[in-house]
Amino acid sequence: MKFYGRSKLVTCVLPVLPVLLTVGCALLGEKDTHISLLPTPPMEADYDVSITEIPQPRMNNAEPLFTVSENGPVDLSIEQAVMLAIQNNRDLHVQQINPVIAGTFEQIERGEYDPEVFVGLEYVEERSSETARSTGTQFNVEGSDTVSSAGLRQKLPTGTTLEATIDHRRSLSDRTPEQESARVGLSLTQSLLQGFGPAVNLVSIRQADLETLASLYELRGFTETLLGNTEIAYWNYLLANQEIEIFEQSLAVARQQRDEVELHIEVGTLPAVEAAAARAEVSRRGQDLIDARSLLEENRLRLLRHISSDLTGPVDLRINPISQPGTDPEPVTDLADRLQLAERFRPDLREAVVRLNQNRLVTIVTRNGLLPRLELFMTLGKTGFADTFSDSFRELDGNTYDVAAGIRFSQFIRNRAAEGRDLAARASRRQAAEAVANLRQLVQLDVKLAINELERARQQISASRATRILQEETLNAEKERFNVGSSTALLVAQAQRDLLASQIAEAEAIISYRIALVRLFLAEGSLLERRGISLDPKGFPGNYSFPNIDWRSDITR
Repeated sequence: MKFYGRSKLVTCVLPVLPVLLTVGCALLGEKDTHISLLPTPPMEADYDVSITEIPQPRMNNAEPLFTVSENGPVDLSIEQAVMLAIQNNRDLHVQQINPVIAGTFEQIERGEYDPEVFVGLEYVEERSSETARSTGTQFNVEGSDTVSSAGLRQKLPTGTTLEATIDHRRSLSDRTPEQESARVGLSLTQSLLQGFGPAVNLVSIRQADLETLASLYELRGFTETLLGNTEIAYWNYLLANQEIEIFEQSLAVARQQRDEVELHIEVGTLPAVEAAAARAEVSRRGQDLIDARSLLEENRLRLLRHISSDLTGPVDLRINPISQPGTDPEPVTDLADRLQLAERFRPDLREAVVRLNQNRLVTIVTRNGLLPRLELFMTLGKTGFADTFSDSFRELDGNTYDVAAGIRFSQFIRNRAAEGRDLAARASRRQAAEAVANLRQLVQLDVKLAINELERARQQISASRATRILQEETLNAEKERFNVGSSTALLVAQAQRDLLASQIAEAEAIISYRIALVRLFLAEGSLLERRGISLDPKGFPGNYSFPNIDWRSDITR
């Protein structure tokens, strides 16, 4: 319906448009206080992409990054190995881009509520034939219309769509005088049921926000795993070096024993058959040394893979590990605290909670989708008529106006699609909740298993040390009996093998404890904090604080 008369109503309503746009933008700008957003960097040309807001792991109070010399060999500590992994590891560089990509989706979703400016221009020319009703005479009519329009359209999180327009029409005809008209209008459409309110309309933005948060937890988990693997590779490389030393010493002892046996054979105090056992022992030690050197090279390459950005350059770099694992561990007595720590810090558990929140947001949308669609619409306008362009706009102050208002209602009779989507969303949310509960159990199991392995390795250190001491005494006794002729070269060789095995077992027990400690920190999700490493606070959500723990004190914790 349209009314023409007094224009006071339109004059009062039109200035409300800027206020509504401001309110809508304020609603859109509100952030969930529990969610930290990742700034989205500008992107450059196709293959030359410059990203300045990548979350960067860094060591708190760390010295300048250690640089590997290509000439080598280099002395490398465990701290330097971790710093090099953060600086050079290509897998980490790849993973650091994921939060940036996820952050762009939140920006895309917010773009749904960006104001839209539109401009239109239309020209119509017509030639027709008409018949006069009074005389029945047929005559030709030529005319043209030029229509131009401009406006601003804004979609708001409240479920409101606003549109402000300015139109101008110029009509020319050889049968009528030139006519110019100008119109200023405002239209409003408001969803009253389905699609009503920020709680529903901002779900896509909040989901994209949570996706950014989840990607940051993934980055945290990957960084922790990288650091854990780097430390494990370092300790395995150190163990391989220790085994080389043990095998070389054992080979030297075996050769010395062989020479003594051959000397006894020459002087006639031993039969010639005794030489076979001594020579076989030397050969066996040589085989063990070959395997140990191969294992050393394998562990060196694995360590380089973590700390070097290019394996083609320093592939022959020799590394001298200088950190020592320590040999005086204490038992773990704070299981409850460590379980609580894992509940707080495990990135996979925190990510699962974020996914659960995403499923909760989906149910908000699907539940709202069960409602019928009911919309209120209103159009207000003022029109000025004149015979010139400028006069048509001056006539907007006249008393002509138009108002149109109404409601629109629609509803699917059975609404099966919406019911199916809602059921699927609620089932997915239940599934995500069960997955979180299951993951919590797995996290607790991981921590308990890690502590069990740590305690086993701790006890093995003292047990293997005692075994090695006893085997040294056994070998010395066997040598004395051999020197007085009451033993054989075979028994001496057996005692040497037992001592070698005990030395290797002792070295493995110490390194196993260090590796078990790293895996416990991974199970807790606290490795980054224990190593004084944090992600960029601009990128990573949460306000975590964890006491700085000295690296060398880890052996007692």
